[in-house]
Amino acid sequence: MTDHAFDVVVLGGGSGGYAAALRAAELGKTVAVIEKDKVGGTCLHRGCVPTKALLHAAEVADTVREASQYGVDAALTGIDATRVAAYRDGIVAKKHKGLEGLLAARGIAVVAGEGRLEADRTVRVGDDLYRGADVVLATGSYSRTLPGVELGGRIVDSEGALALAEVPSRAIILGGGVIGVEFASVWRSFGAEVTIVEALDHLAPQEDVALSKALERAYRKRGILSSLGVRLASATQTAADVTVTLENGESYTADLLLVAVGRGPATDGLGLDEAGVRRDRGFVAVDEHLRTTARGVWAVGDIVPGPQLAHRGFQQGIAVAERIAGIPSAPVPDEQIPRVTYSHPELASVGVTEAAAVAAHGADQVETVEYSLAGNAKSEIIGTGGLVKVVRRKNGAVLGVHLVGDRVGELITEGQLAVAWEAHPEDIAPLVHAHPTQSEALGEAFLALAGKPLHAL
Repeated sequence: MTDHAFDVVVLGGGSGGYAAALRAAELGKTVAVIEKDKVGGTCLHRGCVPTKALLHAAEVADTVREASQYGVDAALTGIDATRVAAYRDGIVAKKHKGLEGLLAARGIAVVAGEGRLEADRTVRVGDDLYRGADVVLATGSYSRTLPGVELGGRIVDSEGALALAEVPSRAIILGGGVIGVEFASVWRSFGAEVTIVEALDHLAPQEDVALSKALERAYRKRGILSSLGVRLASATQTAADVTVTLENGESYTADLLLVAVGRGPATDGLGLDEAGVRRDRGFVAVDEHLRTTARGVWAVGDIVPGPQLAHRGFQQGIAVAERIAGIPSAPVPDEQIPRVTYSHPELASVGVTEAAAVAAHGADQVETVEYSLAGNAKSEIIGTGGLVKVVRRKNGAVLGVHLVGDRVGELITEGQLAVAWEAHPEDIAPLVHAHPTQSEALGEAFLALAGKPLHAL
């Protein structure tokens, strides 16, 4: 048995873990990262990055398919799944190599193996002990499934979907959240017949209902079918296909079933309970500074209750590293963290929905405006519909910004600034948005809420 001492020991090398490690090292701390797989975690290897690469390939396919409307003669002759995968994997490999180099350049020790937390801020890896003045838990999440639905064969989770050697001809997706609608978008662009089954009343149920309805309309136009507000009864498979039966008696048969019902915190088997770290339904309980119930042990990322987003993990990792170093720092509140669904069309939002604002303040204290992208020249040029919706406190600050349309994820940072800085629409209305850009649509919404609409009626 060998003892190793560090200022900070990070258990998990995904988004939150490596961000904590990099920032702690910048601040002069000695750091070890313990990772059982590859640094970069789910986001880099099995989530954010590879799926967005697929979505870009899907966008290229759609562009070629629709090229004639722009006066460009082109023909889509097929999708080579092997070459698409090579493109995707090349991006992941490049980012992974860059991250490994960055950790090495900062002098961070990367330990390969499964870690288990023990008492007194110690992590055991095999026979070795890694002792930290502080320990950061950042073990990420796993794909959930449903009782009675076993993965295998023609039933896969998102990681299994990424590993497919070919595009399914027909696919059923169980779950209409971010993962479900993104894979639906990819597979439809690649030529598959897709049906989404969602137990709640809308696709993207976490979003403002205006965005959900706009996405549903866009998906119907694309030929993506949806069964909403009904639960799964059973899923059975044969060597040839898989059949899903719903509680209302409807059934669907396809080549593949993707189970996309969310992700759970990966905290089992890590010794957390025995080390004094309290959990609630698997999530690690933390205070407002991300401290756990065990002295000197912190938690960041998907294991902390709240939206499971890579950029949330990044920011939490930075905040914890700074607080360990004695710098007053706090994580950004969840309502100020932008959310993007990279479907076609994209969804982007920050702050609260109209329904949440009304519940908090009362209907007579909430104002909203919607501005259609049909009035935006750049949106017309790139061929996207959609809308911008802004929610404000009556005569007060912006509470939420919600967008739907291709490429709107690039606009949400302005919305984040408005919400985080509690800006009034009147503060933003005088600012100039370059023409022609999609950002003008956001500017138009602020102008309208400030009582001086330009192009909006």
